[in-house]
Parts: sequence; C-alpha cells; structure tokens
Amino acid sequence: MAFERAGGIRLILRLEIKNTHSIFGYVATAIGAAGGDIMAVDLIQAGKESVVRDVTVGVDSPDQGERVVAAVSALPGVRVINVSDRVFLAHLGGKIEVTPKIPVKNRDDLSMVYTPGVARVCQAIHQDPAKVFSLTMKRNTVAVVTDGTAVLGLGDIGPAAALPVMEGKAMLFKQFANVDAVPICLDTKDPDEIVQIVKRLAPGFGGINLEDISSPRCFYIEERLKEELDIPVFHDDQHGTAVVVLAGLLNAVKLVGKRLEDLKVVVVGIGAAGSAVIRLLLEAGVQNVIGVDRMGIIERGKEYPQNPMWTWIAQHTNPEGITGNLADAIDGADVFVGVSGPGVLNVGHLRRMAKDPIVFAMANPEPEIEPEVAAPHVRVLATGRSDYPNQVNNLLCFPGIFRGALDCRARTINEEMKLAAARAIAGVVSDAELSEEYIIPSVFNRRVVDAVSQAVIEAAYATGVARRERRDVVRDGRYPEAVSGRSGD
Repeated sequence: MAFERAGGIRLILRLEIKNTHSIFGYVATAIGAAGGDIMAVDLIQAGKESVVRDVTVGVDSPDQGERVVAAVSALPGVRVINVSDRVFLAHLGGKIEVTPKIPVKNRDDLSMVYTPGVARVCQAIHQDPAKVFSLTMKRNTVAVVTDGTAVLGLGDIGPAAALPVMEGKAMLFKQFANVDAVPICLDTKDPDEIVQIVKRLAPGFGGINLEDISSPRCFYIEERLKEELDIPVFHDDQHGTAVVVLAGLLNAVKLVGKRLEDLKVVVVGIGAAGSAVIRLLLEAGVQNVIGVDRMGIIERGKEYPQNPMWTWIAQHTNPEGITGNLADAIDGADVFVGVSGPGVLNVGHLRRMAKDPIVFAMANPEPEIEPEVAAPHVRVLATGRSDYPNQVNNLLCFPGIFRGALDCRARTINEEMKLAAARAIAGVVSDAELSEEYIIPSVFNRRVVDAVSQAVIEAAYATGVARRERRDVVRDGRYPEAVSGRSGD
C-alpha cells in the first residue's frame, strides 16, 4: 500500500476487531510502538462476534504509515478492512463544482434563463460586445491554465496529475476573493499550441492565470498571450512570488534601516520565479542584483542563446561584473533570495554577508538552509513554509490582484499594478506590528485581498488600462447594472 508524502499525515484505519477482552489495548500499543499517534476512535458497527471501528492515526511520513498498518495487520483477531488518507478523502470526486446562481423551479424560470429569454441577452451582446462582461460569467471568471510540466515540487507530471492542484487554486480564488475559476489542463507541451488554445478559449473568461508551466517556455507563452489578448494574463509562479517577495523586503528594510536602492541582492534559482523576482526588484528601485543558478553567476553582458530571459538578466544585473559561484556573489550582500533547493546556503555564506542580513529561503518543502541553523546568523528570515514565521505565499497576491483587475475590467496586469500589490501587502503590517518575525501578513488576514484589489484598481486607472467607469466599481464586487443590461462602460 502506498501513501502520499505529506507533513502531518492522518490515516483512517477501518478495523474489524473480535470481541475479545482488552484486544483494543493491543491495537493501541501496536500503533504507538510503530510511531503512530491515535487521534480519534469511532464505532461504526457493533455485533456479537466483532466490532468495526475507524481509528484515526497521525503519522509523520508515508513509511511510518506503512509500519503502523503492518503492525496492526499482524495482530490476531484484527482485520484491516480499509486504510484511507484524509487528504485523499477530501479529493474524492474533485474539490469544486458548478452551482447555479438562480434556481429553475418552473417553466417560467426555464424560459428566462434558457430559451426563449436567453436569446434577447445573446442579441444584446451581439449588438454591443462589451455587454459580455456584465451579462455573462466572463465578468468574474478566470481560467487556471497548465500543461502540467512544473507542478509544485513534483516537476513534469502531466496535465491529469496536475488537475488536483488547479482545482485547489480555483478553490482559493473563490474562498479568498469570490473569483470564479475554472481549471484547464492542456495535453500538449507545444508553446504555440498552448497560446492558440488559450486564445480560442478566452472569450468566456475575464482573465487567464497561467500555472505550473516550465521555464523558459512560460515566458514565451505569457508574453504571446499578453500581446494577443485584451484580458489580464498572469503567470502566478513568476509574478505572485515576486510580488510577495518584494512586499516582505519592503518591510524587512524598514527593520534594518536600509534603502532598496542601496541593497546588494543575490537571487539563487533563475527559473520562472527567480527571473520575475529580479525584474520586479529592479522595477522597485534595487540597483545591484546578482542572479545565480547551477552554472554559477549570470555574467554581465553574456549571451545565453538557450534562455532569452537569462540574456535579459545578464544585460540588466550584476553591475560590478562578478563571476564565479554563490560564494563569490554573496560577499557583502544585504539580501539572499532563494527559489532553488535545499542545502544551497550554509553558515559560511551567511557570515560573508553584510551586517543585518536578510534571507528569504523559499525552496519548498526543504528551504535552502534549515531555519534553525540560519536564525543565529541573520536579522530577518523568511521561508515558503507555513510552520515558520514570515511565510512567502502567493496566496497573499493572486486573489486580490485578479479581484482588482476584474473589478476595473483591466486589459492587462502591468508592472505598476504588481508594485502596487506588493506595497499594499506590506502596508497591511502596521509599524506597531512590524518585527523580525512579522514582516509579511498571514494569508488568512482578511484585510489583504481588499488592500491589494484596491491598490491594483488605482494603479490600473493611473496607467490607463482600466476599461470600467470608476463610478461602476464597487468595493464588495457587486455591480449596479440595471435589468436592461446596461454594461457600465
């Protein structure tokens, strides 16, 4: 039996246990000896000869789960009927569904939402295409698009295996920002084909969230779609990460008394997220950024024919022309940003950094350096994990940024909107709250989505990409269109 790797796994063992004196005590002992922790026991069925119980067991790893099941299975008088994982139970049948907003209870309801009444709405959109935003789901719906080539830390697992992640993303859109999202998993790795498919699907959506598409293909796909569509296109793995990193950095520099323009920042792992972090830091005013990947430092002015984004980075970073590897780059650095893998950073590196070092070790689930090891040597530490302070989580960004872009009917999500989102996230942490262990708000802080969406709306109007009349943008996402179908444009 295989168990999915996860932290804090909860297994439910359905056991048929003979009605023998004290036999459950042996079950509990076997579970404890195998390293499991009994969380709950529920009686499912009682009979003269035996009882059926569900025993919820906490384990730390899949291997430990295997040992618990084996230990219980070996007991006389105990039969393991089934073993289920609470995570898998939550995914049975998928995690999302489509629910009508209007009930259809009678013939009159049917004629209003479908034929013949719907024909009038179709004609209204045909005569004024802008009405599609006010009279269909397009107004509040985002497509979450992937090809399954760079899923979480799992890599290229394909579109079907990526679907649970896309469903989860859709759940978060809805729960945190009341944005409807539809997972779309494409069975192709051809960048041009992906662009064409998304373009053909775009009429039904108000925005496109690209997700888990491998680098450097993701850059090409996003740029093509931004050029060819008139709705926001946002690759969250790139820009969501960059926005939250900048938000945390804005507050971290407050603590250490430094300015963005004076920082030396080293970014390790120059894939989708690392490249976007570099670009947004430069937009925010950081002047000295050095990118480092497996091959070493991205050298000033060097051409990288296989990766045009690296060529761009080489033209705009590393002003001192440093060569070599991380040890050479990190000398005197104020900030380390890691989007790479475990073990990349060590105490020796930290000791070479400038006073009051700021470290964002965001590799997940294992950061570039163990937080307990880094803590004595840094002033501010952030990770990508929820079990340590200062979690850099894209969930702080994408719900609010799309909420704002949809509400003002933005044509695109530009750099000014991303910068505004970062400043809004940072601003949720007040000066009184700000500390080394609280530079980034919790993802459950209810002020975040509203602050981000409002900042994004203001930036969209300031840069001329908002199409909706300001008087028609309502803070809670409700719109004042009349029953006549006025579009609000």
